[in-house]
Amino acid sequence: MSKTLGNQTVEWNKVNWRRLEKTLYKLQKRIFRASQRGDTRVVRKLQKTLIKSWTAKMIAVRRVTQENKGKNTAGIDEVKSLKPEQRPALVASLNVSERAKPTRRVWIPKPGRTEKRPLSIPTMYDRALQALTKLALEPEWEAKFEPNSYGFRPGRSCHDAIEAIFNYIRQKPKWVLDADIAKCFDKINHDALLTKLNTYPSMRRLIKSWLKAGVMDKRVFSPTEEGTPQGGVISPLLANIALHGMEQRVWEYANSIPRKKTHYKSGLGLVRYADDFVCMHPDKTVIEDLKKVINDWLKDMGLELKPSKTKISHTMDGFDFLGFNVKQHKVGKNHSKQGFKTIIKPSKEKVQEHYGEIADVIERHKAAPQKALISHLKPKIRGWCNYYSTVCSKETFNDLGNLLWNKLQRWGYRRHPKKSKTWVNNKYWGTVGNNKWVFKDGDDYLPKHVWKEIKRHVKVQETRSPYDGDSVYWSTRMGKHPEMTSQKARLLKRQKGKCAHCGLTFREKDLMEKHHVLPKALGGKDSDKNLELLHLHCHDAKHGKKINSTMELDANPW
Repeated sequence: MSKTLGNQTVEWNKVNWRRLEKTLYKLQKRIFRASQRGDTRVVRKLQKTLIKSWTAKMIAVRRVTQENKGKNTAGIDEVKSLKPEQRPALVASLNVSERAKPTRRVWIPKPGRTEKRPLSIPTMYDRALQALTKLALEPEWEAKFEPNSYGFRPGRSCHDAIEAIFNYIRQKPKWVLDADIAKCFDKINHDALLTKLNTYPSMRRLIKSWLKAGVMDKRVFSPTEEGTPQGGVISPLLANIALHGMEQRVWEYANSIPRKKTHYKSGLGLVRYADDFVCMHPDKTVIEDLKKVINDWLKDMGLELKPSKTKISHTMDGFDFLGFNVKQHKVGKNHSKQGFKTIIKPSKEKVQEHYGEIADVIERHKAAPQKALISHLKPKIRGWCNYYSTVCSKETFNDLGNLLWNKLQRWGYRRHPKKSKTWVNNKYWGTVGNNKWVFKDGDDYLPKHVWKEIKRHVKVQETRSPYDGDSVYWSTRMGKHPEMTSQKARLLKRQKGKCAHCGLTFREKDLMEKHHVLPKALGGKDSDKNLELLHLHCHDAKHGKKINSTMELDANPW
């Protein structure tokens, strides 16, 4: 079925996405470069062109209906998803002058806690309009954002933030302000945010309508006088805009330090990931002053530091950030010229949380076949190990492996209480390559934590952005990202960073799927020779229908 948009007829699964993506990216690069030059007039002109563009509207709708991980959660319109034949109508209806509808409040549990976090889910229409607006605003602000901001930004990750911290403290132990902003998303002052946004009138009215739209919680309407609702497509970008300038304020303070203490400036560092940040300096007095300076700066945006989660510590005592523990240890001069060594590893809280998750999976699969247990444990172990594969995790991986071994042994013994331990061990454990005592069922097996290779992450260059047009730099980084499985990395390298269907270079935010050249139903294998990487929407188009977006597990567990 096809829909007509003006004089354009569209059959969704036959759209030439390659052409649309290239057209949009060229426009975004122009916005980025104009913003770098400080040419506001050109930025606004290009943004207005993008917002009105059929190309941008098509991609915005695709992102919220096909690629958004939360696309199956409905707003107050009760629309969870759209079929391909329904999407062109949404494209045709997008209008920036439309007033926003209230969001729907959904409560989700916080990991490891009893309390819940509120999400505000917009309608399908507002999600698409927010995605369209983000396409226009993000390139402008990526040219402006400070170099040590890493959260919710394209091409940047937690691993870049951790590497930045390592670089700041590697030469000298320092005092640390480990801070958290109280209810950051819920307390942002709307007027202050809109003033900082400093955009053109129709865009300002549109964003203001989202901020003021209100929220429906179990059919009870509540107005929103402050905050940017968590759950919206554009909310993380707006939060980053609200916190933009923190690093500049810190350096303004540094420049106020008397000249005879110039080393105070060079020893100062700030790393921010969304609303979590750390400041580092050799002098405790400077850190104490910075706590007050930053708290005063936040007040202009209606924010403040959260006392219970803001503390001053020292790198020799260690601190936790983004699930990592950062600590320096004294060593002899033979081991290090500085007399200390910086060790970054998974935090105790995250280790306990991970073990609790895998123990819960085993508990819930007491009577399940071994193959089912392996299939549920494998992605959890693989994902966790990939995340922590850039730091000193070998000891942690080994400890977790031992705990998991004991847990799986008890799982096997409990299933066969009348059999000997030798019989149980022979049934559930085997050899893979040179590795003995592997939890194994036929050709399927559970990878061990310690098998994951440790590779140091290379931090993103400070002035780089995916909108700078350097596809070689960004595709190389993508293939080396710690959370990229080894099989996907091999396929990406073989395909020279390009989608096997449309030929476009994969970009950082693109969702990739593995396509079986010979379908598994016809005897196709999970080997590299029978696989190719495609964009999610290209995979949909190749099959001619909406398919399950869950990727097949790698034949190689890493």
